[in-house]
Amino acid sequence: MGGIKHKRRRSTMIGNGADESVILVAGSGGAGSVSSSGLGGGNSVDNDSSETGSPTAEHHKKKQKRNKPTLSCHECVQRKTKCDRGRPQCLACIKRQTECKYMHVANVLEETNRTSANERRMTKGPKKKAEGIKASIPNAADRGFDVNRLKALGSVSTSTGLLSNVPYSSPGSSNVFGIGSEHPFANYWTCDGGLPEVIGVLPDKLQADILLTRYFECVDPVYPMLHRQTFYADYEHFWSLHPQERNGSDASFVALICVMLALGTQFVTSTSPPERKQTAEFYASASNQALRMSSYLSTASIRSVQAMVLITYFLINDNHASDGWAFAGILMRQAYAMGLHRDPNIVVPDASPFEKQQRRKVWQAVLLQDTFLTVLLSLPPTATHTDVSVDDLVEDDSSIASDDPTDVAYLRGSWTLANLVQETICSPRSLDVPICTTVRHKSKLVSDYRAVYRSFPGTFRYWEFDGLKEMCNNGNKRVVRQTLFLSSNYYHNLMLVHASESLPDVPVNVRMTLEAAHEAINAFFVYVKLFEAEARVWWVFCHRAFLEALCIGNVLREVVRRERAGVKVEPVDGENVNGDVVVVGGGQGVVDGDKGAEGGIWEKDPLFVRAKDDIVKMIEIMQSMSQGEQASETARTRVQVLSELLI
Repeated sequence: MGGIKHKRRRSTMIGNGADESVILVAGSGGAGSVSSSGLGGGNSVDNDSSETGSPTAEHHKKKQKRNKPTLSCHECVQRKTKCDRGRPQCLACIKRQTECKYMHVANVLEETNRTSANERRMTKGPKKKAEGIKASIPNAADRGFDVNRLKALGSVSTSTGLLSNVPYSSPGSSNVFGIGSEHPFANYWTCDGGLPEVIGVLPDKLQADILLTRYFECVDPVYPMLHRQTFYADYEHFWSLHPQERNGSDASFVALICVMLALGTQFVTSTSPPERKQTAEFYASASNQALRMSSYLSTASIRSVQAMVLITYFLINDNHASDGWAFAGILMRQAYAMGLHRDPNIVVPDASPFEKQQRRKVWQAVLLQDTFLTVLLSLPPTATHTDVSVDDLVEDDSSIASDDPTDVAYLRGSWTLANLVQETICSPRSLDVPICTTVRHKSKLVSDYRAVYRSFPGTFRYWEFDGLKEMCNNGNKRVVRQTLFLSSNYYHNLMLVHASESLPDVPVNVRMTLEAAHEAINAFFVYVKLFEAEARVWWVFCHRAFLEALCIGNVLREVVRRERAGVKVEPVDGENVNGDVVVVGGGQGVVDGDKGAEGGIWEKDPLFVRAKDDIVKMIEIMQSMSQGEQASETARTRVQVLSELLI
């Protein structure tokens, strides 16, 4: 019996644009017919060639129904143009600046294919370069340092220098469980002292109350992980116990109290810097010792995880970023072991709504810390496997232990942003691969980040200085701190997206990179004006602003170098229709509307003038932090690095 041959014909269907329709035709010598669901009513196409060419058959073909869905967008179908079927917009619609919509079935199929393709969560590393070809760092924000000094650390991105001491961390290696004042946890403890020895070094209750008030004023707004009402209930009960009974308290709760005292001490302004540092490190050591008494490596609880999150932040503020990174690794393992990454409705269905809410808040704190620490260090993210939904973090007004509604909105905004950053930035940068691989991909990411920003409550999107100052005067400092931290996080990561390049198709969008960098670093400038003493303590905020200034300097230096080289001015992909500047090929070309006149871009374009002013202002702030009684060696080194960018 002869086989059936399938022939593919292109047929333009009325109302279906330029898509293909496949017709199955029986080949000669066949003994049967092939049914097509698109022909309806069980009709078939016989394999007799004479019948195929008959007028009746031709009429029948014209009336046949389409037997496969349209996968192209409506606009491309209507215009009969090629559609790359990209989401959320195809490249053709991006260029036309038209609305891009797909049929529902097309979206379902696309989602199915993407889910199937992403079953293996693995980021491909950069392709090996041929010998003699210099590797290019795929992000303008990460250029400008001695690559040879950093590449041994696993990534050539400049942020990884955090683990290589100056200018990012204190000189010398440090052991998380080291002994001596040069290590994060000084050893003040005897072998047999146990938990009573730790409790015995706590300050009197009046002093402890002052430090905890400072903690809830400065730290809790930024990382609102604890529930203040229930914490103070347990805290007051702890102090009401007889000393003998107090020695039998939960060791993880004692650890939590100690680290809160340590963080509160960092923000006290009534003592000298050396005394403040020594006292804070002493309380941090007490917290670590209490965790050891709780056997935190083999057991875990909500309180022990909360204490570990805060210890990590303390270590980073204390200029021990590498120790904080290592300690956070233990924290992540314990959070996973507790099942905090799982939906509470699945793993603890019988728990109270308040307990489920606390589990979500603690996981959010772990996820947020992991995400933005990996962004600063250019190392792989760890909190990547979870089914806890942001949408489940809601305020329960019926509960006596309800949270501040603003805190819930802040947590949801930070959580949504962290999810997007984990997915789009952390993994690629840890392997020095481009964040964006195509123009369409970059456009989609920018659109995704802007959508996240629009989802923030209006309170967090308004941060004009005079308005924030008035809010502080009216007692809303908590909201002001949250607004500036959330804005800084958002614009820093948007800067990284704009600064990404993938040769030869995706250039660095210099103008938008500088715009995002300005907004990010300006959040730091406003914070310094409103809370100068606190700004000195927040290492994460200071270092993020330093990296933003570094990105600005790298971009300006590249643009000026290309301008002096007389690079030909011409449009690229229509992106410079408004005079945008684009650096292509890792700094191998500069495109600028008409800024090549005498005086140069640096002096002529207001955007570049403002960018230079941002670097100068950052240097001035770092100089103030490197002088006087609170002088910082790290700040002095940052001044030196940024000053070199202005030469």
